[in-house]
Amino acid sequence: MSPTPSARRRRLGLPRRVFSQVLLMQVAIAAGVAVLATGLFLAPLSKQLDQEAMRRALAIAETTAQDPKIAQGVLSTPPSADGPVQKEAERIRRATHAEYIVVLDRHWIRWSHPTPSEIGRRVSTSPKDALEGKEVMEIDKGTLGRSARGKVPLYDSRHRIIGAVSVGIEYSSVRANLIGAIPGLFAYAGGALAVGALAAWLISRRVQRQTRDLAFSDISALLDEREAMLHGIREGVVALDRAGRIRLLNDEARRLLGIGDEALGQSLDEALGTGRTADVLAGRVTGTDLLTVRGQRVLVANRMPTDDGGAVATLRDRTELEQLGRELDSTRGLIDALRAQDHEHANRMHTLLGLLELEMYDDAVEFVGEVVGDHRVTAEQVTEKIKDPLLAALLVGKATVAAERGVALWISDRTRLPDRLIDPRGLVTVVGNLVDNALDALGGTPHARVEVELRTEGRTAVLRVRDTGPGIPEEQRELVFTDGWSTKKPPAHGKRGLGLSLVRRFAERQGGSATVSEADGGGAEFTVVLPEALTEPGLDAGLEPALTASGPAADEEEAR
Repeated sequence: MSPTPSARRRRLGLPRRVFSQVLLMQVAIAAGVAVLATGLFLAPLSKQLDQEAMRRALAIAETTAQDPKIAQGVLSTPPSADGPVQKEAERIRRATHAEYIVVLDRHWIRWSHPTPSEIGRRVSTSPKDALEGKEVMEIDKGTLGRSARGKVPLYDSRHRIIGAVSVGIEYSSVRANLIGAIPGLFAYAGGALAVGALAAWLISRRVQRQTRDLAFSDISALLDEREAMLHGIREGVVALDRAGRIRLLNDEARRLLGIGDEALGQSLDEALGTGRTADVLAGRVTGTDLLTVRGQRVLVANRMPTDDGGAVATLRDRTELEQLGRELDSTRGLIDALRAQDHEHANRMHTLLGLLELEMYDDAVEFVGEVVGDHRVTAEQVTEKIKDPLLAALLVGKATVAAERGVALWISDRTRLPDRLIDPRGLVTVVGNLVDNALDALGGTPHARVEVELRTEGRTAVLRVRDTGPGIPEEQRELVFTDGWSTKKPPAHGKRGLGLSLVRRFAERQGGSATVSEADGGGAEFTVVLPEALTEPGLDAGLEPALTASGPAADEEEAR
């Protein structure tokens, strides 16, 4: 079996950490760029030095050809080592540091040369172009070796070509200039490499902090594990960037929200449309375990900010869980209502038993008829206006408790509540706490009365509970919703001041509100508004969410 890439890297001694690998790669790149830049600079520099040497040779040749002693000497004297042409040419050569200055006639015979023995001989390279009146610049090899040359025609006083002047610059001097420039170039390249290495180190340090000094293989493994985890869990996960755009969706989030990959990069309002779901995920509604409805699903959402300014939101589908507990919840509600009637029922049975023992049979029949008729009318009134069985059972039980206390519990004629509640247990908690609070406030009040109104406006539920008690002073109307605040002495088994705080907490988790004001005719009027409390028409009423163990339903048990 062939070794893996990571095993080969360890065998070759290559570093595994991201910091070391990034630093090594960047330094290698910087060094390569420095070497390449130096090479690219040296190539044109060599040509430039050649051009400068040839132009210098040509300039010396032109200066020499313009000297009248040179032309006059060629016309009037023979070529010799002691002739005026040789003397003048050598003077110019020494003054300009040229390698040689050769003056020749039209027959290619030398009249001057740094080696006197070469005077009177033919030149080794053709001066044809110069003798035709052209200027020549070239790099060529002659009797003195390789040189940069410049050749120009030699004119007499009548501007006739009588010969040519050839000047050479030693090529070794050109090469020496080039070699002399290399250390400076290397110094610049070394400086650039040092700056590049420092920049590479700073970038690598930043990468090290951001990757927490992990190896590339570790990062790859983490990404694979993250993908497997995100798409394997049964909770929806939505990741948002700092601008509120969707940057990640797992499979469950796509299913629960009914959106696909086209939503990536869009804002929540663009992908989901305006509404409570977008508000909850965007953080415009704060809290934990926030309920929202998306299509035919009831979702519980939580949102956690991230260090980069974005956020991660999780979604749980509560409809499937509630489908299993719906029947049990209904049974519990009925049991609670029956328990509330137990005491009054025992008193009536004792009364009936006494009438029978006294053989007052007619009175016993009349008494049974009154009792049965009263309960039939009350149950029919409640169930006619309130279709949810949990809430209806609660109000029937509360009516019995109110009758025991001498308080009349009325259901408002405006009450209409269909059986499409998203969270019936939550609403039972709210109604139960408000009615109990009203009954406590009416203790000892003559002609006491509590009125309950439950109605809907679209998918919004509005609850009002009015009483004829002493009311709540205006300066205390916010304090009554504070956890633990109460005007009554706490019971031995627990504390007071929980019921109304639960009511407000539940309302705010649903995106609604809970307030108190003065009722018409005196007393207190509590108003609770719950937006999106009802499902859309056609959604199975049996698929409604149960509250979590940390929500109002659990807290209600503590309050009681």
